[in-house]
Amino acid sequence: MPQPASDAMTIRYKVAEAARLAGVSASTLRLWEAQGLVVPERSATGHRQYSEGDLAQLKRIAWFRAERGLNPAAIREALEAEAGEPDDPSSLPPDVASEVGRKLRSMRHATGRTLEQVAGDIGIAASVLSTLERTSQGVSVAVLHNLAAYFGTTVSSLSGEDEPKVRALVRSGEWRAWPRTTPGVTVQLLAEGHNQMDCHRFVLEPGASSEGAYKHEGEEFVYVLTGRVEFVLDSDQFHDLNPGDSLYFESRRHHAWSNRHDGETVLLWINTPPTF
Repeated sequence: MPQPASDAMTIRYKVAEAARLAGVSASTLRLWEAQGLVVPERSATGHRQYSEGDLAQLKRIAWFRAERGLNPAAIREALEAEAGEPDDPSSLPPDVASEVGRKLRSMRHATGRTLEQVAGDIGIAASVLSTLERTSQGVSVAVLHNLAAYFGTTVSSLSGEDEPKVRALVRSGEWRAWPRTTPGVTVQLLAEGHNQMDCHRFVLEPGASSEGAYKHEGEEFVYVLTGRVEFVLDSDQFHDLNPGDSLYFESRRHHAWSNRHDGETVLLWINTPPTF
């Protein structure tokens, strides 16, 4: 499990855990380090410690290797290219620069911060933030939440949940969904508009998780419709939930979750007030 930390942004993973989450072997991580593709921090005792940013970088490296067949030099070149950003945001094609990424980019520019500054503050690689701004994809729920908090907003707001497209009645199967920023996680709106509660239907593919803990103000209620999900509160309280089980907790507690089912897990998830 991720190592406990005083803040979600500083969570670190040991070699074995980082390798499992990236879908490669521990020896592969050491090889990538020797090739200069990713350089994790070291603990006081010399053990490797991978951040959320390192983990996102590892997944990107794995994708370039498996899907593109790139060698280490080509992967390094691709990562460096992703870390660069165009001077004119309007030059990005509409089908690539989707809404969440545009909002984050606009907020960053409004504060006068560079990709490197924001990425460093959050604990992710600049290439990961650049990809998110251009495609609205490639980060965990935990990282997306930390970015939203960094800019004084919420994930729900970034995803357009409070825009004036309100329906009082939402029929089954007609749920409007958030832009899919996180692989394996689909978030559907059960109530639209700027309300006192965020009411969502989470659909988690096998292996999908928050990939780290996060926290915010408010209270949360989770009810399992199908599948099986594990919640970890404050790094040391583990709750295995099956269909019909529910969990209520204060949102300011560090919380992480993962789909423990070999198929989809579907959750009814309510936050109040809407701080997620």
